[in-house]
Amino acid sequence: MNEIRLHEGELNIMELLWSNKVLAAKDISKIIKEYVGWEKNTTYTVINRLIEKGAVSREDPGFICRAMISKRSVQTIETKALLDKVYNGSLNCFLVEYLKNQPLTPSDVMELERIISEHKR
Repeated sequence: MNEIRLHEGELNIMELLWSNKVLAAKDISKIIKEYVGWEKNTTYTVINRLIEKGAVSREDPGFICRAMISKRSVQTIETKALLDKVYNGSLNCFLVEYLKNQPLTPSDVMELERIISEHKR
């Protein structure tokens, strides 16, 4: 799997593409201006960076953009990067620390128990 790392601004654009499948760059720019406040040039720069990374494809005419990497793939890559950076790659350390500080509902506990029992098989 190609490890494409995305920063927050790039994720804003990717979220739009994951939700809409295909959008023209001009439409992305209008939406991003409304919700994030970026000018057109900034948005186009970020779109072009995403194209260079291989996260987005461009189709002409119309500068039509399409996500080339799934949201799930990005979540997996970014989760691993976070674990490596903050918890020395230890999923166990992360889970223990996170779960100690979270209120868990009975359904949360049941789901965790289900996942653990699947992994024991």
